[in-house]
Amino acid sequence: MPAKQTITSIKALRGKEIAKGVTIKPLAGEHVMLNYVQFVPQGEVPLHSHHHEQLGLIIEGELEMQIGDERRTLRPGDTYVIPGGISHSGRAGRAGALVLDVFYPLREDYLKLFA
Repeated sequence: MPAKQTITSIKALRGKEIAKGVTIKPLAGEHVMLNYVQFVPQGEVPLHSHHHEQLGLIIEGELEMQIGDERRTLRPGDTYVIPGGISHSGRAGRAGALVLDVFYPLREDYLKLFA
């Protein structure tokens, strides 16, 4: 089913907590999903993996990311690419963090949260 053409404000999108202190606001097209991800201070997405390719951009704050065997603290303007099937996690610093994530294909599990 083709995605519906839309223009909206991020403020108008509903948010849901997906992990302790981590809220997402997804925007889905037909094949690609954008997630606006807010981390409270020390909010954390535990180590996990999925078949989706994931790209991200740190907008605000700091995020300690583990991707496979690599661990780094990312800051505004830093980006990451996570191939499908690679374990990864993220923990915000003392000020929290704001991240944009892009997924291909769509995260059906996230779509179900908002159905």
